[in-house]
Amino acid sequence: MTAVLDTVTIGEAAKPMAAPRLPDSAASERQALIERWAERHGVAAARRLAEAEDLADAVAAEITPDNTTDTYGKSWRVWERFCVVTELPELEATRGSLVAFVTWMLREGQQAGNGYAPSSASTHLAAAVVGLRQRGVTVSGDDQAAARAALEGLAVKLLQNGERRGRGQAVGADIDGLRAIARACPDTLTGDRDKALTLTGFHYASRSQDPAGLLEGDVTLHPRGLVVAVLTGKTKHSVRNAKIGYSDDPEICPVRAWIAYRTRLAAEAEPRWSRPDALAFVGIDRWGHVTGGMGPDSVTRAVKRISARARVPVLWTGHSLRIGLASVGRAKGKDAIAIADQGGWARYSRSMLIYMQRGDGWDDNASAGLT
Repeated sequence: MTAVLDTVTIGEAAKPMAAPRLPDSAASERQALIERWAERHGVAAARRLAEAEDLADAVAAEITPDNTTDTYGKSWRVWERFCVVTELPELEATRGSLVAFVTWMLREGQQAGNGYAPSSASTHLAAAVVGLRQRGVTVSGDDQAAARAALEGLAVKLLQNGERRGRGQAVGADIDGLRAIARACPDTLTGDRDKALTLTGFHYASRSQDPAGLLEGDVTLHPRGLVVAVLTGKTKHSVRNAKIGYSDDPEICPVRAWIAYRTRLAAEAEPRWSRPDALAFVGIDRWGHVTGGMGPDSVTRAVKRISARARVPVLWTGHSLRIGLASVGRAKGKDAIAIADQGGWARYSRSMLIYMQRGDGWDDNASAGLT
């Protein structure tokens, strides 16, 4: 966002900027709009209004997370395949074509010819609609609602027929698992990093991209623990300063684990990996040499490998730490607002509430103890 704010102004002194390239249909509509502005307000005002539109496009591109952009691209390719298979026009969105799209996705939409899970089909539908609108296609809310209603109804039919698709939600991290992981980490630089990665990640409900995006300077020591500046979030809620206190149990204390990891890294690796602008979590080869910073995929692989080494009953994924804070926090009576603020959810977020409701259905049952 800083680049956009620093380089864009509106009016005669506007500096050049790289506005996102519009699809041909949208570009022609923009040109027609500029011509109407010129007729109404004059050429100079029309130029300033056009510059404001370029600014709006640039800001939208700047604030859209990379993974969201990737999703839009993947979903658009799914829509393109659907249009090729059904011989429907790509730049047309009717009630029938959108309903046909979700039906096709559930039946055979994947590259291998299998049907998508309803959750994946829902994502592709939403992103395809965004792609259509970006290309100047009008998609009515009623037509999109009809497609979504069809998707939800067909998903119920799949369940009634005993067909469950998708991997389901990742298993949430728990205290027993954290303790097993801490005990299984070897007394090496890699072991100290693994312990710090999982223990701190659990306590601020990390996504895979969060520890991958942390710099050493983003984690500061406080008399009561750590303050983690999470800057990789997708929303205003997820960009936050998460406070992590010392644990009563030294074995699974995230603060002590972080200090041990950074102390060992400073002693065994090149000084550049201890600078404030260095990535907080580094890749380490089998010989203990630092290979660079960890990316989101390497964080996900590390969490799976770490949980496998600890022999947790079900392997954790990159999202297990995030689920764990919500589910364990609720089980221990933490306030929902406090959980949301720590984990970077909007207060009373639907996804957070789903995570908080995970359990075996016995201890936290609405009918328990009523009779």
